[in-house]
Amino acid sequence: MLENLSVENAVAAIRVSSIKQGTDGDSPEAQKEQIAQFAKAHNIHIKEIFIFLESASKNEQPMQKAINFCKDPKNDIQLFIIKSIDRFTRGGASPYDHLKLQLERYGVKLVDIYGIISMNKVNTLEHLGFKYNWSIYSPSQKTEYLEAERAKDELRDIMSRMIGAEIRYTQMGYWMRQPPFGYISQKVDTSNGKRFILVPHLTEAKFIRKMFDLRCEGTLNDYQIVDEINKLGYISRTRVLHNQADHTQVIGQFGGIELNVKRFWDYIQNPIYAGVNCEKWTNDQPIKCKFKGLVSYDTFNKANRGKLSIIEHEGVINLIRHIEPAYQVPKGSRNQEFAYRKVIMCPTCRNPLYGSSNRGGNGTYYASYHCDKRGHYFRIPKKVLEETLESFVKNVELSQSQIDSVLAAVDEAWEKRISTTNQEEDDLSRQISELKAQAKVTADKIKFLTSETAIKYVEEELIELEERVNKLEEQKTIKQATKPINKEIIMKYARYFLEHMDFLLLKQSDPIKRANFLGVLFDKLPTYEEIKSGTKDLAKLTGLNELFRLKTMPLSGMAGPTGLEPAISSVTGRRVNRYTTSP
Repeated sequence: MLENLSVENAVAAIRVSSIKQGTDGDSPEAQKEQIAQFAKAHNIHIKEIFIFLESASKNEQPMQKAINFCKDPKNDIQLFIIKSIDRFTRGGASPYDHLKLQLERYGVKLVDIYGIISMNKVNTLEHLGFKYNWSIYSPSQKTEYLEAERAKDELRDIMSRMIGAEIRYTQMGYWMRQPPFGYISQKVDTSNGKRFILVPHLTEAKFIRKMFDLRCEGTLNDYQIVDEINKLGYISRTRVLHNQADHTQVIGQFGGIELNVKRFWDYIQNPIYAGVNCEKWTNDQPIKCKFKGLVSYDTFNKANRGKLSIIEHEGVINLIRHIEPAYQVPKGSRNQEFAYRKVIMCPTCRNPLYGSSNRGGNGTYYASYHCDKRGHYFRIPKKVLEETLESFVKNVELSQSQIDSVLAAVDEAWEKRISTTNQEEDDLSRQISELKAQAKVTADKIKFLTSETAIKYVEEELIELEERVNKLEEQKTIKQATKPINKEIIMKYARYFLEHMDFLLLKQSDPIKRANFLGVLFDKLPTYEEIKSGTKDLAKLTGLNELFRLKTMPLSGMAGPTGLEPAISSVTGRRVNRYTTSP
């Protein structure tokens, strides 16, 4: 125990494990009052108070900053006051001893208000008049070490109960983390008590749904989709940055930016938007959540173009990564001279044909399609193959029932697009109104500010809001000025192309597009012999349905066959080789 001493200078160190504990539990104010009363009772002058809102179980102890203050002789510190050892550290005896020895080396004594730490020192050789470092010890040292280990054990017990419960409920399908973009957390009554689930965010969810819809339509590449989403007013969530030493102090913020392609890929590949969770706490296995996703499994699968699929069978969820055959992996830009390479298959091995020009003995180059590196030899002149394709296409004809079916689908798609356009215009109007209201509230703050720095930040915020409003109003004006194409004209062109398939397949000026359109005719890529024989079973025509093109036609700039996006990764950022795979 401390006696009434001459006035000594002290540092008071206060720590809580989290901001929540700092407000709801052992708050800094409560510790500060206890330490102040202790100092007054023992004639101690508190020169500096350090408050830490973070865990003391880390490798880098938060108390180090206060200890460094004591080391400086200019500060003239004799005592280091804490409420209790578990407020000093929860790392156990070793970190405790390390921190305390630093103080003792500079003549600063560690004191707790509960009296566990004794200031008395005993010299075992005092009766002989000698003193060594090893002969001097503190009678309370063992008790202090036990208390430090008890604090460490208590931390382990608390974390085991809390994290263990969160893992268990996550594996049951509930949500225990911060909600991802597009969702908000909602506590609901369940058979397992009050638990958190995810529900659609009022404004963010529509952006996620729109991303998946545009990806499924296949009319835009990924960069164009990102531009469209940004035009609708997408802005990422804004989060604040806290001071590492004092988590109550906000030092900045991040977020509040437009969508980019990498973030777009993260959204598209995240199964949580289909109501499936796959992360470390689920042992990297897909778990069906206790809440609905923003999109269906079918939409998720189509948007990922077969690279990543969610399959449910008898209540069991499988998240499957499809491994593409080597010949489907892009290895550079398409060669326009040999547009049908990797489109027409070898009749012997059913692998895609390659194209090249070989120089003959007279110096003339002979262009041909070939398959000659798989244990067999097949070669067909380029001109012969293209003439065979032309003859085949001219024999293709759609029945009237097929034409009517496709036209009905076109009509439905047109009506849906008009409805979507009107909805987007309404959303832009709502966002503009919300931003203007926010700007008004921000402007009103200036009346009550006196700090030039604060006024400067508020003015910058107003300028940013004004720019966002102007940008959205510009997009709204563009949408209002752009009148939808007359449906009758669309139906007229659609009927013409359906009745004149050879126009798209033979008269298209771009050879690459000609080769792509050829895929409309087949459920699977044909061999040269099948084209040559004109087997009618292969010509399973489906018309020009956009959704069908997603399954069969590689589109320039889209993820999937063209390989724009990186390897599929999980929410936690790890590779998906953990998923079930299929060839």
